[in-house]
Amino acid sequence: MTSTTVPTTTVQVYRVHIRATPEAIWKAIISPEWTKRYGYNTPSEYELRAGGAYRSLPSEEMVAHGMPADSAVVDGEVIEVDPPRRLVQTWRMLFTPELVAEGFTRLTYEIEPEMGGVTALTITHDVTGAPITAESISAPASGAGGGWSVILSDLKTLLETGEPLYR
Repeated sequence: MTSTTVPTTTVQVYRVHIRATPEAIWKAIISPEWTKRYGYNTPSEYELRAGGAYRSLPSEEMVAHGMPADSAVVDGEVIEVDPPRRLVQTWRMLFTPELVAEGFTRLTYEIEPEMGGVTALTITHDVTGAPITAESISAPASGAGGGWSVILSDLKTLLETGEPLYR
């Protein structure tokens, strides 16, 4: 008897419409001054070129709980850069050995201007072969804080009002 295993592909897609310019959204995604103000408040650093490094540093709260300030909590590599329209990168959470072992996933940001000063931001996260990561970034019930839907809601609120949704 022959058994075959069919690989499981898991792609998560999140979209939000923000009353902001594509340039403002781009800056909020790639600038540590902005990324420390929404989501998990983790300053992100990008080398914005194909093959460039990406890392997200611990928030002030994480450091206060003992995490080294210069250690990455997420890392990856930039694959494609087309400001302010598209950013493709690899992405890996470093919180546990199990997450590290899952390896890198593929994250794509697409920024599309619409009518009336509104811009659509779509995040496509290919988490094929990374079930722990997939659960962590998708489900508020997982205890991981809400994942991409919460991050995008917080980003939208910050860009539209000047204040984050969560403090």
